[in-house]
Order: sequence, then structure tokens, then C-alpha cells
Amino acid sequence: MTATSSRPGMEYPGVEGAVGLAEVADLAGRIATNIQRVIVGKPDVVRVALVTLLAEGHLLVEDVPGVGKTSLAKALARSIDCSVSRVQFTPDLLPGDITGMSVFNRQTTEFEFRPGPVFANVVIADEINRASPKTQSALLECMAEHQVTVDGATYALAAPFMVVATQNPIEMDGTYPLPEAQRDRFTARVSVGYPDAAAELAMVDEHATADPLENLRAVTDARRVRAVVEAVRRVHLGPEVRQYCVDMVSATRRLPELRLGASPRATLQLVRAAKAQAALAGRGFVVPDDVQAIAVPVLAHRLLLAPDAVAARRSTTDIVRSLLGRQAVPAPGRAGA
Repeated sequence: MTATSSRPGMEYPGVEGAVGLAEVADLAGRIATNIQRVIVGKPDVVRVALVTLLAEGHLLVEDVPGVGKTSLAKALARSIDCSVSRVQFTPDLLPGDITGMSVFNRQTTEFEFRPGPVFANVVIADEINRASPKTQSALLECMAEHQVTVDGATYALAAPFMVVATQNPIEMDGTYPLPEAQRDRFTARVSVGYPDAAAELAMVDEHATADPLENLRAVTDARRVRAVVEAVRRVHLGPEVRQYCVDMVSATRRLPELRLGASPRATLQLVRAAKAQAALAGRGFVVPDDVQAIAVPVLAHRLLLAPDAVAARRSTTDIVRSLLGRQAVPAPGRAGA
């Protein structure tokens, strides 16, 4: 099957299982509808979750307890017919409890590797910042390289592989801040936030008799997700938009309000997320609007404020939005070239 994008003259090579951009948008729409049966009135949050999935990334959901962080993660996982595991992070959790460990077999007199919960397509890391930094760091290799190394042996993880982590604000009791290296491995961060009055009323009506999660059914499978991800990789990124992404990320390293700007990994993640955003819109090429739509979730959690900015009660979200307003945007006629 040959899939053709909406960009004139651009065709995707025909390969078995390949999908076109119309199918990408259709599949994403069905997953979004499924998730919104559980998470009511939060379309932007659902959009960022889908962008992260299509960009082969990992999602960090940060907010106060009770607003649906875990429900979002479970709804996304249940919408895909694939292997799912959930890890409740606690202060006594050990790295081996996540990655797996070698166990001595008395019958064979050899050590055997027993995989941990990270060996799944979707890993839900619930309240990730309640575990110690040592345990949190067990996910670093998994998230960056899709593999696990235990006792000198390396084991590949399944594809697709996505970590959906939830965390409470670090001001709350019993939490540890995520290390900078681990935050940088999350493609995007979202905050669910409180629902508006109408959405909360609808939630009360729908959740009063049954949990929507219990009746949620998968709308796709891991094989189809892999094909969709491959289609997103082939979305065209013109040189002007590529330069726009690089300029935006490098600008964060020169801002006096920040003591740590975004890394080159952030540039790669921004590009991948922008391609996924374009694919959701049914386009075969990225425009500056795609970059702007995803810049805050992709960049804000990677930045560290300078003391003066903290004293002025600035947030990294405010700084990224301000940067978007100042950064020169490629001309419309050349952005998709």
C-alpha cells in the first residue's frame, strides 16, 4: 500500500502495514475519544498525550492528587491492545524492582534474569517522585535507549515503548524532585488541572454508577501504533522550520532568567513532537504553528529558573511563552518548503 501525504508531490514508500496521514489522524481521533470518556473536558491534555505517543516519547503528568493523573495514564494504556504494567513508586522501592534482576536457579546452578515491570509496551510509573533518586535513575537507560542492562547483559525492550509517569508537586510531603537528567528524558509534561463546573458535573453523573475505566476497550494494537509512528517519522520538516526549532531551544541557554536552558535532546524532542502535531492535523509537513502548539509541554519542564526569577514568581511556562512571542517566525511561504 502506498500512503500519500497532503503535501503535493510527497509520497510515502509502500511497505507492508504502512499507513497514510489520514489514517494517523483517524486513529489518533479514536484514541482521543476513548480517553475523553474518562478524562472529561481536557482536550489539550489528551492532545499532548497523543503527540507524545506518536513521537515515540515519554509523558510526565504533574499535578495535585485527585485530578486524574493516573486515570489519564491508564486510559491511554487501555486504549491500545498491548502489554501494560503499573509500578507504584514508594520510598522503599529498589532499582531491581523496576528493571528486573538475576536470580540463582538451584536446579541449573546458574543465574537467570527475571524481567521487571519495565518490560512492557506502556509502563505507568505512578507517583514517580515518591521514590529515591537512585530508584528513579533506574529508568534512565530504559527511556533513552529502550534497553536494560543488568549484570553486564543487555536486554531490548518491546516496541512501542512508552513511560507515562505521574508525580505530585515537590512541595508536598514525602516527595523527591526528579533529577535534571531524568526530566530531560520525558518528551513532554502536562498538568491535568481542575475541571470546570460543567465538566465536573458531567464527571459526577458518569462516574456515579460505574468507573469508565472498567468499560474502556482498546481501539488499536501495538502493531498499528508502530505503523503510525513510522508514518510520523516521515513527516517533512523544512530547513526554515528546522532552524526555527534550533533557534528557539538555543535561545533558552542565553536567557538571564534561567540557570539551565534546554539541551540538544530537547531540540530533537521538539522536532519529533512537531511532526506528530502536524500528523494529527493531517499534514505531511511541519509549520511553525505545530512547533508553537507543542513548545511549552516539551520545553518548560527542562528549564531551571535563576534565583531572581524564582523571587519574582516567574515560571518556566511563562518564560517559554514569552520566548515564543519574541522569536522570529519563518515566512508562511517558506515554512513548509
